[in-house]
Amino acid sequence: MKKKVLLMGKSGSGKTSMRSIIFANYIARDTRRLGATIDVEHSHVRFLGNLVLNLWDCGGQEAFMENYFASQRDNIFRNVEVLIYVFDVESRELEKDYHYYQSCLEAILQNSREAKIFCLIHKMDLVAEDQRDIIFKEREADLIRLSKPLDCTCFRTSIWDETLYRAWSSIVYMLIPNVKELETSLQQFANIVDADEVLLFERATFLVISHCQRKEHRDVHRFEKVSNIIKQFKLSCSKLAAQFQSMEVRNALFAAYIDMFTSNTYVMVCMSDPQIPSEVTLINIRNARKHFELLEKVSNSSMGR
Repeated sequence: MKKKVLLMGKSGSGKTSMRSIIFANYIARDTRRLGATIDVEHSHVRFLGNLVLNLWDCGGQEAFMENYFASQRDNIFRNVEVLIYVFDVESRELEKDYHYYQSCLEAILQNSREAKIFCLIHKMDLVAEDQRDIIFKEREADLIRLSKPLDCTCFRTSIWDETLYRAWSSIVYMLIPNVKELETSLQQFANIVDADEVLLFERATFLVISHCQRKEHRDVHRFEKVSNIIKQFKLSCSKLAAQFQSMEVRNALFAAYIDMFTSNTYVMVCMSDPQIPSEVTLINIRNARKHFELLEKVSNSSMGR
């Protein structure tokens, strides 16, 4: 099953950098060598087996933007599942940014009315920390108003922290067809093993695709931090010709197990009961694999139709 995803925004807003970090294993500092996107760059990203993201990274120079709305309008905006529009938070041409965004929405209304709309307020690391909430809320209010009659979901993002993973995990979550069944099974698994929390990561990108929480946790960004840390660790392993398979982190307060799960996922199980031996949890993870592999096969067969 192919899902067309448009990635749009003004030239220099950071579209290609974020795409390269999420899908091409770049680290943030290496994105500085990326050049500007010329016209439309197509990539097909296989995700969870049969789900293929048909990603259209659209160059944001004015000549290209005008062309998208004129001669390429039907080709660009037809059959779109998701529009991701990236705004540089430090842009000096906000009115022009909003004008192009609304032109995109008009084309979406005509060609792909059911498309989901996401706006990323990007490069938030360049804003003073005490101003980030204020600026984001102002931009979010503007974009929600400008998007009517369509709905948009806004995220603040930066390639230098976990916010990028949070945004893209949320976007991809919306595209997974059987995510509710997945969450029900994770809840049952967490109850059986007496876990505080269970997270499911997509194998290649390490985006969080599903989770179950049984105890409150004070860090709301923990998923994305784990995604970021483990992905960087995986990349370090691959540079040494080693393959990352599993990890156990333990202290006096908790134990966390990260392990290959199905052919397309990793699982993370967090426990705070010191009486439960590691071996028991690892056996339970191994035993749960068959059930989740079956769920994945059912999902893939439905996506393949």
